[in-house]
Amino acid sequence: MRFLSRRLVMPNDLNFAGSLFGGRILEWIDEEAYIFASCQLGAKSLVTKHIGAISFETSAFQGDVVEFGLEVKRVGNSSLTITCVVRNKQTKQNICIADDIVFVYINPETRKPEPHGKTKAELDAEVLDI
Repeated sequence: MRFLSRRLVMPNDLNFAGSLFGGRILEWIDEEAYIFASCQLGAKSLVTKHIGAISFETSAFQGDVVEFGLEVKRVGNSSLTITCVVRNKQTKQNICIADDIVFVYINPETRKPEPHGKTKAELDAEVLDI
């Protein structure tokens, strides 16, 4: 898994208990996973279809730096399934794991799903070239 992005936990990201609000981390996961999927497929016209199991494992607090690890789990005809791990940059403890985040390629003109033309082998090979 490659950790590609980081965010600083700010006061407006906290819940009433002073830890990172779960809704904020889910917003970040959706955004980071979209960016990753878009870069993998070379396409901007993707929609989030599904986010599967989400497991919160530890808290993050103001001033913590969290990082997002992303990897392709499956490649479908018009879909891409991503796994995202959010961890504390300093401690390396997992904060949250979001599994089975599914994005679907949508033709921007017809607004209907279409094949994106990539395979898992192609995407894995491209990762090795980086």
